[in-house]
Amino acid sequence: MSEEVSKNLSETLFVKHKQARETSALIQYMPSSQSLLEEKREQEGYRWYRNLRRMQWAWQGLDPIEIEAVLAKIASSKHSRTQDQWLDTVMGYHSGNWTYEWIKLGMLHQKRSDKLSGEEAADELFNASLCFSIAGYPHLKNDNLATQAQVLANSAYTDAAKKTKFIVKRIEVPYQNKKITAHLHLTKTDKPQPVVMVSAGLDSLQTDLWTLFRDHLAKKDIAMLTVDMPSVGSNTYWNLTEDTSCLHQAVLNELYNIPWVDHYRVGLIGFRFGGNAMVRLSFMEQDKIKACVSMGAPIHSVLASPEKLKKMPQMHLDVLASRLGKSAVDIHSMASQLMAWSLKVQGILSSRKTRVPILAMSLDGDPVSPFSDNQLVALFSDYGKAKKINTKTITQGYEQSLDLAIQWLEDELTR
Repeated sequence: MSEEVSKNLSETLFVKHKQARETSALIQYMPSSQSLLEEKREQEGYRWYRNLRRMQWAWQGLDPIEIEAVLAKIASSKHSRTQDQWLDTVMGYHSGNWTYEWIKLGMLHQKRSDKLSGEEAADELFNASLCFSIAGYPHLKNDNLATQAQVLANSAYTDAAKKTKFIVKRIEVPYQNKKITAHLHLTKTDKPQPVVMVSAGLDSLQTDLWTLFRDHLAKKDIAMLTVDMPSVGSNTYWNLTEDTSCLHQAVLNELYNIPWVDHYRVGLIGFRFGGNAMVRLSFMEQDKIKACVSMGAPIHSVLASPEKLKKMPQMHLDVLASRLGKSAVDIHSMASQLMAWSLKVQGILSSRKTRVPILAMSLDGDPVSPFSDNQLVALFSDYGKAKKINTKTITQGYEQSLDLAIQWLEDELTR
């Protein structure tokens, strides 16, 4: 997409939303929960509403200096904010607003792409897509600016796919009178390749996962199939239920009809809540899956402890409320409702093992995915393994855990 077309698209998309409700004010809480959140805000003194994933964004391809420049523009804005202490709650679509500043960076990448060709041009467009996706982060429902940002992210991803030497195919799987949209990434199409189905958390899009394919799976000639979690991205039609793996299961069963993949060699990777879904799927469909990796997944501990859940930052609570399709939220009842999402409470991690070898890992000290959760998963998986990643920096943690994950999948898929 040329810079001009993209600029026009963004102007038409956003013109109606100059006064759109700001993200942190979208989820309505009951009075008692509201006062609990205000108390938390005072006590914790966080400066940002969003969880800033600098390391993850850098690993996904963005320049750390550009990330800091965007955050600095947001932080120094003189415009009014929904919450004065949260720097990223600037109201209205103009300078200093979270969506506005990330869209601007995305457009810069698009502009650079126009001057390049081949892989370099593609990489700039994939980076543009990532910026547009971050512009909509954490992708709450009814966040008009985020919805428009997602349109730009998808559009840039499609344009990038046309420029790269790799093959990206859009797959549509019928499910409950609608369609699940997935993206299949391949190095070649002359013979079926082993495939890894990948899913991220509840606050990111499938278009964020390009570098996992380019830098890791493609080197091993393993295809990557990305699927959004229920209630996120292209799967917003479906609210999240305790059957977290229902959409992925439908896609898995469709693989028989896709000629470019070897449906006898299927692996899974799930990040965060995607890990919960992938571990669940490894029990539901153990004959169709060769190996699974879950990274930083909430499996039992945080879901089964209302007290731990209530300690989560507001952004996480907002995301959960949004995914469950709640309008007025009572934190206490939502926290107890989430017990049903624990794979132990569901009885999955309690009686029979799965034949699928699962590698369950997280960074040391992760509150969402404690080592005990990963040990539980390993216990109920044949040849399962729990791994704690101890590193000085989280970037090393990412690289180390991804190298382990890809090695684990390659060993199992090529047996």
